[in-house]
Amino acid sequence: MMQSNDTHKACSSAGPVKIVCHSRTVLRLARSLGWLPGASYRNLRNIRGFEPVGLVEIEWTDYDFKRHLEAVKAVHPLITIAQDVLSIKQLPRILDQAYELMRWAKYVVIVPKDVRLGPRLNELIPRDFILGYSVPSSYGRTPIQPAYFCERPVHLLGGRPDVQRRIAEHLNVVSLDVNRFTLDARFGDFFDGERFRPHPIGGYLRCLRASIRNIDRIWQGYPNGKKR
Repeated sequence: MMQSNDTHKACSSAGPVKIVCHSRTVLRLARSLGWLPGASYRNLRNIRGFEPVGLVEIEWTDYDFKRHLEAVKAVHPLITIAQDVLSIKQLPRILDQAYELMRWAKYVVIVPKDVRLGPRLNELIPRDFILGYSVPSSYGRTPIQPAYFCERPVHLLGGRPDVQRRIAEHLNVVSLDVNRFTLDARFGDFFDGERFRPHPIGGYLRCLRASIRNIDRIWQGYPNGKKR
């Protein structure tokens, strides 16, 4: 897994592996700028024809392991996300599922969300897996303190790009997925590296392109010389 030397391989001078899950229009543009495409296991049509696939994500509110596994077998993604660990009691089952997913995906992300796991992350979650950190947003958050993640490789899930970058100062981020900028682009706004603001010319594709380039810019050189 992405540990020690592998972590440095995963993080180039451009920073962590970046993934977006959205429409085929967004995926084509992001792919042309060096990002990887992703999709929910319930919506593989958006990534049909894309190679490689960066991420198969989950529907965490109505999770179906069988359907998830079938999707991962079909596309062999770089990364997939196991079911969120909402209770420490779920961990043995989720780890069993994660090892099965690992037969078909290169990396599997375990997302701990029970605060009781915090002090015991290294003990209870094998280093075979990347740890997932859910960036605070309207969809949820990881309640465990970043300090407990130590130097374990971390995948950031969702949230705003500026918030992702700030959180990364306290984590060892090797990959991330983000699509918040696609929502703002619909209203003519783009991410300028610090905040969202109106694009001087406008246009959906211009906003997308500018946001992607500025997200790349704020990750340049990470993890060395952390900026915030």
